[in-house]
Amino acid sequence: MSKSHFEQRMWRAVEQLADGEVVSFGDVAGRAGRPKASRAAGRMLSKIRDTDLPWWRVVYSNGKLPACRPDVQTERLQAEGVTLENGRVVSAPLGRFEG
Repeated sequence: MSKSHFEQRMWRAVEQLADGEVVSFGDVAGRAGRPKASRAAGRMLSKIRDTDLPWWRVVYSNGKLPACRPDVQTERLQAEGVTLENGRVVSAPLGRFEG
């Protein structure tokens, strides 16, 4: 299945996230040129299995982890220095939750 131009831009936005950089689905959509398309970013990332794409660095705007594979996402985020409480990012080395 080929990706649309917008999906390709979202893919690149996620690909470029650094270790410990946590952003929201809306941030991904915004970096791809359509800031109000957070649901499209969520749909795209929900289809990702284990690839080189760092999907675990994308969460809801309030820091909550999506329901899809939260244990794997928690483990990977913590390995990158991200602090979580009750399934929510509270601080990260980079990105929306920096601090």
